[in-house]
Amino acid sequence: MSCALCEGACDGADLAPLLSPELAWLWKALAAVADRRGDESLTSGPAVTVTVPAEPVQRAAAAGLIDGRPLEPGQSRRVSLERLTAALATRGPRLTPGAVAAHACNRRLAANARRRTQQAVAADRIRAQLESAAAGLPAHVRDLVGPETVFTRLRTLGWVTRLLNAPDPAGLLSQALHVAARLPPPGRRIDRRLLVSGNPHALDTGALPALVLALTGSSGTPVRSGWARLGVDCDDLLGGLIITGVTPRGWRVPPGATFTLPPRELVHIDWEPPETTGTWVFVTENPSVLAAASTQALARDSVVRPRRDSVVRPRRDSVVRPRVICTAGTPSQRECEAIGALADTGWNIAVRADFDQAGLAHMRALLAAAPSAVAWRMGAADYLAAVPEGTDVLHLRGSDAPWDDHLVPMMRKHSVPVYEEDLLPALLADITAGAPRSCAL
Repeated sequence: MSCALCEGACDGADLAPLLSPELAWLWKALAAVADRRGDESLTSGPAVTVTVPAEPVQRAAAAGLIDGRPLEPGQSRRVSLERLTAALATRGPRLTPGAVAAHACNRRLAANARRRTQQAVAADRIRAQLESAAAGLPAHVRDLVGPETVFTRLRTLGWVTRLLNAPDPAGLLSQALHVAARLPPPGRRIDRRLLVSGNPHALDTGALPALVLALTGSSGTPVRSGWARLGVDCDDLLGGLIITGVTPRGWRVPPGATFTLPPRELVHIDWEPPETTGTWVFVTENPSVLAAASTQALARDSVVRPRRDSVVRPRRDSVVRPRVICTAGTPSQRECEAIGALADTGWNIAVRADFDQAGLAHMRALLAAAPSAVAWRMGAADYLAAVPEGTDVLHLRGSDAPWDDHLVPMMRKHSVPVYEEDLLPALLADITAGAPRSCAL
């Protein structure tokens, strides 16, 4: 069995004379150099400078190892590693200055450097595993992972170190990549409990779900929001549709109130029909649009509300209240179907989302579930009217916006997303008017 201190360099060597207490000063100095250089053999390289001790017996012990003029107390002497190695060969054919220093200090030398080397090798294995696995991921997942930058991103987030400290780094990474490969394409959703076969709670907490979110660029946000961005539902009690102005049949909700219908309530939903057939309901992606519309209506309501001492009291329901449904991000198939069911009870439906890759996918899903719905201010002219300066990377296909043939070319030309908040004044005007409009090219 090889020596744990020097990996067998001491085999067949006569170490006893070299390990005398009088030579401890020399070996301690060499051990410190080995640690700094990360070289546990010290057979070559720059000469080592040592300070000669004052005790005659210590100087005498080193006389045969440090050549040149006699050693003087307090003198700085440069020790040639090559010559020291040759001098040690008389005590053992494989003996090195580092091996003797390791035995003298009773520890393995250059531990930190060796650990760094081992970590670098292990990190390279992680990089190779990522690059190999990324090639086999579905295209929509590759876009999320970003194979060219994912390793750097994980290292910045501290995940490479966390993986290296895991009991089975390759196994944990393989699990996370397998989960990522099962993520739904844009416009579709999946229950989180179905992502790991046979273990519905595997993604509840712990390193695995955190790594999946980090791999897909969804960390740094609340966990539920991160999964929602990936089209993953955590349960059927939270999330769903945020609504004002529309209710399920038989529900009693105060006028102007905003409420949430969780996914469980959306199954086979039956909507209350509008007072006038063909009344428009507006569907948005972001809660900020619904919040602004509701706030505006409340402010308008307070203006027309009569004072208590007024003789003439106009009807409070004369105020046109907003009819808005918000998907709060990627809509699930259940949410899309619930929105499509509005048409069955006489509602006209206007749908919209952000002008980015995810937003266009939302639109396709909503229009597929509600064929009679119209795209609301989601044309090329609407995009152009709000497009800001700057550039971004938009991965778009020509078929991403089937409702407007000019939109994708226009978005590719400017290569920057436009968000619903950028069109907020126009959206609020449409909601107030009760009908969707659009810019014209």
